[in-house]
Amino acid sequence: MNRFAPILTLAVAAALLAAGCGGGSSSDLSNSDVAVVGSTHITKPQFDALMAQAKNSFKSQNRPFPKAGTQDFQTLKNQAVTLLVQQAEREEKAKDLGIEISDKQIDARLKQIKKQYFQGSETKYQTQLKKQGLTDDQVRRDIKAQLVSEAVFKKVTKNVKVTDADVHTYYTQHPQLYAQPQSRQVRHILVKSKKQADQLEAKLKAGASFAALAKQYSQDPGSKTTGGKLTVSRGQTVPAFDAKAFTLKTNQTSPPVHTQYGWHIIQALGPVKPAKTTPEKQVSDSIKQQLVQTKKNEQMTNWVNGLEKDFKGKVKYATGYTPPSTSTTATTTG
Repeated sequence: MNRFAPILTLAVAAALLAAGCGGGSSSDLSNSDVAVVGSTHITKPQFDALMAQAKNSFKSQNRPFPKAGTQDFQTLKNQAVTLLVQQAEREEKAKDLGIEISDKQIDARLKQIKKQYFQGSETKYQTQLKKQGLTDDQVRRDIKAQLVSEAVFKKVTKNVKVTDADVHTYYTQHPQLYAQPQSRQVRHILVKSKKQADQLEAKLKAGASFAALAKQYSQDPGSKTTGGKLTVSRGQTVPAFDAKAFTLKTNQTSPPVHTQYGWHIIQALGPVKPAKTTPEKQVSDSIKQQLVQTKKNEQMTNWVNGLEKDFKGKVKYATGYTPPSTSTTATTTG
C-alpha cells in the first residue's frame, strides 16, 4: 500500500485483496492495541498515523476533515482499522507460504521510489514526508506490505496456465471483438436548422469550399477543426447519417440529412472499405495474456476468500474499534 495515496483509495484497494475477518481467541490485547490478528498486534500509534495521513490528504484536497463523532468520521475510522487488519492477515498468511520480506528488499524498493519520484534526492523525499505528515518507518511498513502482496500473488498464481485451445475457444466465442465493420472516410457540416443547411448546400453547389464552410459553420466540435473530416464505421453512427454516408458515391455530396443532432450535409471522400475480421493468429498472444491475467486474478480471489475461514477466531478488536462488517464481539482493553 502506498501512503502517498488517500486513505479512501487505500481502503478500496485493500478490500480487493483481502476478505473480512471473524472474532474469537487470539493473542491477548494490550492497552496500546487497536486489534490483534493471530500473533500480530496492531497498535494505536499505527492507527493514529494512518488517520493523520488521511487528515493531511483531506487538507491537500481542500476538503474538511470529518469531525469526531460524525458518521463520516466513523466510516473513515472503520476503513483505517479494516485496512490495518487486512494487511496483518496477509502478512500472517504469507508466512505459511514461506514468504519473508527482508530489509534489503525494502531498501531496494525505497531506493527505486526515491529515484522515480524524487530524482534520487533524499532532501526531496524528506520534504514530501513532512508535507504528507509521514515518517520513514511508515513508508517502509507500507513498502513491506506491498512486497508481501506481490510475493503472495506470484506464489499463489505460479501454476496458472492457458492452452492454445483456451485461446481458440475465447476467440470463437467473442467474434464481435475481432470483427471490423465497413468503414468510410467522409466529411460533414452539422447545423441546427434546415434553413441554414439549405443555404450551405446552395453555396456548395456554387463552388464553395466544403472544408472552409465546415470550419466556419459546423456545430460538430469533433470534426469542425479538420474541415468536417471523420472516419465512420457501419452501424456506429445514428441511422439516418449511417444510411446516407454508406450509399453516397465517392465525392458525392448529400442534400441536408436530419438526425437528432440537427441537419447534416455529408460528402463521401473515398470508397467504402469492406468489413474484415482480424485473424486469430494476429491476436492469439494478446488473448493469452488476457486469459492468464484473468485466471491469476481468479486464483488470487479464491486465496483471499480463504482468509476469512483461516482467520475465523483469530482476530480481536479493542473496544470502539470493531468495524461493523465483522461478527467479532469487541474485547475491552484496560
